[in-house]
Order: sequence, then C-alpha cells, then structure tokens
Amino acid sequence: MSEKETLKVGAPPKVGAPPKVGVYVCHCGSNIAGVVDVEAVAEWAATQRYVVVSRAYKFMCSSLGQELIENDIKEQGINRVVVASCSPHMHEKTFQNACARAGLNPFLFEMANIREHDSWATKDREAATLKAKALVKGAVERVVRQEPLQRIPVDINPNTLVVGGGVAGITAALELANGGNHVYMVEREPSIGGHMAQLDKTFPTLDCSACILTPKMVEVGQHDNVTLYTYSEVESVDGYVGNFTVKIRKRARHVNEDLCTGCGICEEKCPKKVVDDGFEVGLGKRKAIYRPFPQAVPKYPVIDTENCIYFQSGKCRNCERVCPTGAIDYEQEDEIIEIQVGNIILATGYKMFDPKQIPQYGYGRLDNVYTSMEFERLVNAAGPTEGKIVLRDGVTEPKSFAIVHCVGSRDKNYHEYCSKVCCMYSLKFAHLLLERVPGAEVYQFYIDMRTPGKGYEEFYHRLLHEGVHFVRGRVANITNVPITPEEEGKAIVYVEDTLVGKQRRIPVDMVILSSALEAHDDAREVAHLFGMGCDFDGFFTERHPKLDPVATMTEGIFIAGACQGPRDIPDTVAQGAATAARIAGLIKQQTVMMEPIRASINPDLCSGCRICNDLCPYNAIVFHEDTGVSEVITALCQGCGTCVAACPIEAISGAHFTKSQVMAEIEGVLWDVAPVNS
Repeated sequence: MSEKETLKVGAPPKVGAPPKVGVYVCHCGSNIAGVVDVEAVAEWAATQRYVVVSRAYKFMCSSLGQELIENDIKEQGINRVVVASCSPHMHEKTFQNACARAGLNPFLFEMANIREHDSWATKDREAATLKAKALVKGAVERVVRQEPLQRIPVDINPNTLVVGGGVAGITAALELANGGNHVYMVEREPSIGGHMAQLDKTFPTLDCSACILTPKMVEVGQHDNVTLYTYSEVESVDGYVGNFTVKIRKRARHVNEDLCTGCGICEEKCPKKVVDDGFEVGLGKRKAIYRPFPQAVPKYPVIDTENCIYFQSGKCRNCERVCPTGAIDYEQEDEIIEIQVGNIILATGYKMFDPKQIPQYGYGRLDNVYTSMEFERLVNAAGPTEGKIVLRDGVTEPKSFAIVHCVGSRDKNYHEYCSKVCCMYSLKFAHLLLERVPGAEVYQFYIDMRTPGKGYEEFYHRLLHEGVHFVRGRVANITNVPITPEEEGKAIVYVEDTLVGKQRRIPVDMVILSSALEAHDDAREVAHLFGMGCDFDGFFTERHPKLDPVATMTEGIFIAGACQGPRDIPDTVAQGAATAARIAGLIKQQTVMMEPIRASINPDLCSGCRICNDLCPYNAIVFHEDTGVSEVITALCQGCGTCVAACPIEAISGAHFTKSQVMAEIEGVLWDVAPVNS
C-alpha cells in the first residue's frame, strides 16, 4: 500500500477547507533528541499527505516554540496542528492555547507522545525513530478527522463543601469564608480538630498543638460564613462543577443544639463510665454521653446509644433529669440535609497503622509496648494521666525507652511508602522524654533518618547533642523473656546495628512504635461517591502530581492534606490554602468553561437496553420511560468513554473520540514507516 492511498477508514469528511496540517517535532533538550532522530522524523513527516509544514525545534513548549505554531497558522494557513513531544497531561493545554491565540479552534490540535511512549522506553535509536514516525502518522491521520468543538459555559455556585474537619479542612474553610464565600463543613466525628487535636507538641518548634489549633476551631464554629455539620456524613453527590447537589446525613446526637449550653452537667452525672475513649485511643474511659475533649467544637455532647443505659434497657434517663435546659432528646432521629454547592474539597485525613499486624513487635501482647498516638495522649497534659509518663498499671514510671521507626511503612509486607512524619515525631518523643523523665535512657531504632523540612535537620542535631542513642537497623523482634534478673518486666529489643555490624539485645521499660500513616478503610468507597480515583494504597489521586496536585480528574472536586498521601502539618496547611485559592478563583469567574469532550446517544439507534445506565461511573445517563431510549446529561458526563465502548449497537459516540478518529489513528500507527532511504 502506498503512502498516498486512502486508509481503510476512509478519507476525512469534506467539510470546509481541505486539511492543511502543521507537524512540530520537539527535541525536549536531550529527553527526546538523545534517542530519537528528531530531524529525520520532521523530514519524513513533510512527505506525508495533508502535511504542509513540518519543523523540528528544541523546546516546542517555550514561547518561541509556540510562536512558530501561531505564525504558521496565520501565514501558512494551516488548519490542523500536530505536536510530537511529551505527554498531553503536561502540555496539551499549552498548545491548545497557542492554536486559540492564532484563531484556530483548539480541538483541531493533536499531540503525539514521543517521550514517555518512545524515547524514555528504549535506548535503540533506530527503533525509537521508527516508532516516532508511526506515532506522528497516527496523529496526522486522526487530526484531519477532528472537528471544531466549543467549550460549555457553566455558572458557578459560590457555596463550597468541605468534607473533613482536620487542620486541612479548617484551613480551607477559613480561607474561603474570610473571602466572603459560604462554606459547608461536614465532619463524621462529634467535633472538628482531627488528629492534630490529639497531639501534645508539634515539631520542630515544639509549639503546643492545641494552642495553635483551638483558635482556628473556634473561628470555624463561630464564623458567619461557615455552616458546620459534625457527627455527619455525606450520603450522595450529584451534579457537576459549579452545580453539585449533596445530601448529608446529620446523625442524631439526642441533644437539642438549640437548647444545650454545653455546661457538661449531663456528662458529669452520667453513671456509666465504662466506654473506651476513642480520642484517648483506649488509654482512658468516657461516659455514655460525652464530648470528645474539653475544647471540642461544637460544644454539644452526643449520646452513644450503643452504651447508653436508657437506649439498651429503657432505664436511667439521668442526663435528662439533670439537664437545666431540657436539651436531652431521646426521640431525636437522623436528619437528611440537601445543599447546593459549586465546588467540593475533600480533606478526610488518614488513620494510623495498627501494629498488631506485626506480631513480632508485641503490641497488644506486651503491656509496655505503645503506639505513637497512645504516647501522644500519655504525654499530653490534657491526657488520661495528665502528662505523667507511667505504664498501663498507672504506677510504674519507666526510665528507659525504645522508639521504633518505620512500623508499617517502608516495608514491602505492609506499605512501601515513607510516611514522612515518623522520623520527626520520633525525635520529638525523644526530646519530651529527656525533658520530663530525669535520667531517661532513650534509644531510636531507625532505618534512615529523614528530616527534609525547614528546621528539621537542625532538630535532629539537637537530639544528637541531648544524648539520645541512635541505632541504625530495623528491629527484628520485641519480647519480654528475660535472661538476667535485671531484665524482669522489661521489653527486650532485638536489632541488627548496621553501623557497628553486630546483633544487639537492648532491654527497656517502654517501647513506642512509630506507626505509619495510611488511608482510611473506606477511602475507596468515598472516592467512588465523589467520582474520583485512588492509588494502590487507598490515597486519593490528584490530576497531576506536579502541575496540579490539589485537583482531581473530576472537575470541581479538590483534595487537601493526608487523604492524598502522608504529609506533615505545614504541607497540610499549605494544601488546604491552595484548594481554597483555586476555588476562590473559580467563584470570582462566576462562569467556567467545561471541556466539550462528552458522549451523546443517537435516539434513532438506541434500543433501550440500559447497559450504559448501569455502567456510567458519573450517573450521567438517564432512561426515558416514555420514549424507551437513554440520554446523556451533558453537564454530568466526564467523557470517560465507558458507555461508548459498552454500547452493543454503537448508538453512543464520544465527541473528539469518534470511531473514525480512533480507527484512523490506529491505522496511521500501523502504517508502513520504514526509513526514508530504505
């Protein structure tokens, strides 16, 4: 078959001016040109049908590279553009904007990825050059079949939903609210604050965590532009960027918030204090009616119906009798609240890895082995022991301590990723122990010390001078089997000290396991609810890890904080503010333009089988009972193509990804692109 023959899929439709394609091949410094013969690809592309201009340039994404395209559109009259360079995720918008500036519809542009798909995949120069030609050929054959599309204008509702009341959500909510925009905040716990509310000090400055966080919590609770729904969860999300309809289940506190003054008498007089306190991670007990902690926002208590005597046996009602304002309401039921918002921020945070999964560390079996969060509450002046460091018997004061790093992280058996904060909070623990336990012996068992933040390395060196014993090596086992009488009642840590090259056996009074940060158990369900993706570890997936780390693939939905991956408080706060800034920009625009890449159904072909209705991940397809056909709600469609592929009679087509376009690209890639001189 000669190069001038028509492809099997047929020639492009004869609409408007005949196709005149400009091809631009990027060197990308040496990223592409170091493997691909870029000049040869450009010369070869010039011989292809429809191509009237073909150039090679070192950096097509530069201002000069974009000017090349703009000038050729204006002066050479090209009406289709192909750029062979890097991933469309990186620069598709860049080149679409260049086309638009020159007066060409941006959807008459196509990108061939000859970097990630070619030069970065092989060292074979001849094979890489041949593949680059094939990718360019496919892009050319596709672009001549593309049609001009228009972006869809959408009005932006200025209200925003923030899901999660930790420091990321609090930061985002206050940034938006202080800018004059209304925010709805949903938190599943009875109080906002998240994990930061449980901490004692923050590294490396050793500021009081509550002192930093509590004023922000109070500001959220009192802000005129914030509607706070605690003890609540999102039930459903419908709509699209600018126009989301969200249903929230506000769980019954069995306390009338309009009458309650937060005096605490009900909690004081409740006769049942046998419930493990989740806020104290099991180190203390709470009542059946409770507030998670004294600084809780809102200040209203909640009745734990699973442990309340009245709800279990119909007796007691003591809290009702002692309440001075009559705020106790045993008949209160869950409430479904529907709100309209334009954008959504997910700041759902993380959970701590359960060390029971590593049985050799003895957690749950040995009384003197603690998790990092348990130690946070133990050392906290507002904790169950009022800051006194004692063992579980409440009497024994430990004098020697082992802090074990990377429990559940940097481990192929659990999580391969680094949790980022473990080294630093382990160093913080060591400092607090030396400060509060006279003559304490503190051992740090680490793999590598990772201190990349501002002031973090200095904090590490401070601990070196304070006399902490650093042992480089992964702990193999922790046992309570003594060899000498002096070891009775101690935890014995077995470790290989890689710096001295020998096995060590170190008895201590207390072991603190620096647990990994991991995604919530229901993270995948939450991602599905909001139409997002998760990575293999369960953390929410961003649109682009470098260029767009706070947006998701679903327009109008953003992520902030540790729900995206482990991070410390400064990074979490920065992300919370970043999401607020992005949304504030959208609100100021009032109208945004949605991509026109959407599916559509031909009603004359639709058989009403409803396969597409069940498969659409965005619930964008409705079935009309009266006509017996389905229809795509354009504003809800995200252009994923699931319905297009699934339709058994090809009644659904996807704009910008029609069958003729896709088949033409495939045929082009499979074209005979043997070297020109062969």
